[in-house]
Amino acid sequence: MINVKNIALVKALGSRIRELRLQQEMSQEDLANEADIPLSQIGRIERGENNPTISSLYVIAQALKVDLKALVDLKLKK
Repeated sequence: MINVKNIALVKALGSRIRELRLQQEMSQEDLANEADIPLSQIGRIERGENNPTISSLYVIAQALKVDLKALVDLKLKK
């Protein structure tokens, strides 16, 4: 598992990215190609196994055609 201070945040972010990707009927491969990020990394991000950099989040947002703020609009479960 990754070493981060807030695993719930990383998992929520991954779920949000997956949600936005599915709304656009994109596969992980489509997103990986559009964002120029390895397919395996997209999978790890969506599963909450990878804490992506802000640069990665920015290109993912661009690939999903959403603002970065929409990507990180998260509701954490308490």
